[in-house]
Amino acid sequence: LQATRTAGGPAMSEPGPEAAEAPPGLYHERQRLELCAVHALNNVLQRPCFSQEAADDICKRLAPDARLNPHRSLLGMGNYDVNVIMAALQSLELAAVWWDKRRPLEQLALGQIVGFILNVPSNVSLGFVSLPVRRKHWLAVRQLRGTYYNLDSKLKVPAPIGGEDELR
Repeated sequence: LQATRTAGGPAMSEPGPEAAEAPPGLYHERQRLELCAVHALNNVLQRPCFSQEAADDICKRLAPDARLNPHRSLLGMGNYDVNVIMAALQSLELAAVWWDKRRPLEQLALGQIVGFILNVPSNVSLGFVSLPVRRKHWLAVRQLRGTYYNLDSKLKVPAPIGGEDELR
């Protein structure tokens, strides 16, 4: 997904967890529970706009009559789907644009893109033990002063990717 600005909009909810140490001026939330979608949103927006409560409210609006909400985990600890991310961005007057990976990356209009939210396979671990299970994980990529950063909430600090050429 690409988050592209359609107009300015106010922050809509309570702040998330505190940011980890990052390069000066770069906001980075660390992983908590199964809140990678919330962290990816806040990291791509570069401020604590959304919380677990805000994401749960979006889930309720998306499926008001559902006993078991299809947009989050059964245990209510997060694991939000793309519909929650898209609704959150829309609440800030941002548009989430799907990118088909079969399209050439040269078609990306990087000047119009606020950042990227990616859904990638991720290993599941319990403490230091990695389990033979893979799940999907949301992460953000954002540019600051000409350098793109991987703002994955599982990282202790953001990982620099480089400029436009390295990003593509």
